[in-house]
Amino acid sequence: MERSLTIKYEGLTLAGTIHYPPQEECRGDRKLPLVIINHGFVGNRIGVDRLFVLAARSFASQGNLVIRFDFAGCGESEGVYGEHGLDSMIEQTRAVLDYALGLDIVDPLRVTLLGHSLGGSVALLTGVRDRRVKSLALWSPVGYPFNDILRIVGRKTYDEAVTKGESDYLGYAITPAFFDALMKHQPFQETQKFPGDVLLVHGTGDETIPVDYTFLLEKTFWLRGEGRCEKTILFQADHTYSQGAHKKELFKATADWLGGFEQRQRDWQHWSI
Repeated sequence: MERSLTIKYEGLTLAGTIHYPPQEECRGDRKLPLVIINHGFVGNRIGVDRLFVLAARSFASQGNLVIRFDFAGCGESEGVYGEHGLDSMIEQTRAVLDYALGLDIVDPLRVTLLGHSLGGSVALLTGVRDRRVKSLALWSPVGYPFNDILRIVGRKTYDEAVTKGESDYLGYAITPAFFDALMKHQPFQETQKFPGDVLLVHGTGDETIPVDYTFLLEKTFWLRGEGRCEKTILFQADHTYSQGAHKKELFKATADWLGGFEQRQRDWQHWSI
């Protein structure tokens, strides 16, 4: 079952969709693991080729409560996207966390942020700042927000924003403050601060965000004193996993990792004794 929802953030209404597991998973007082999906730059909660719709339905069918939402100014949410930088996206994600953890069916010890592309950076940065986030699943994550987004939109778009106060990119008005916020955050330098488990997935055919980022992120995550990191590399998969076979591999790798929470906890306890 799934239904639409709205979440308030600083006077704006954010649009979302919540996916429930099959009815038999919701019986009694059983608490459900939570997955919140963060879309990428100028994206929405549907995703390219329905990526996030299909992902949410897949994970919900396996016993997770899943919420996907539109950042301010995207999809059906209110606001102007280019006026909300990374700091705002982090706080929007925390507003969704507030809503989700207010539901009495959610297990607060099994809260996962799943972020794609720029949403991956937002998920990581949120997890570092909010201890309610217990694990991260990062799909094709942006590693250098300013450089990566500048490469996507082009130098001309950035220069126009700086000189004129805003620039148009695919119909989105992008302000200098948006770029300033990108410049402020360095995900690679934040990995040491997240104590939970992490899954990294990337395709070798990604021409938008280099697959090398995921190998570098894995190394930095493994330097932590706690928390485990697993990596899945999908051969020839593009940035949005547009081929059906790649989606299946992506969903299976993520579902297996989500479902392996309890085993990882046992393994970690045995290893640390």
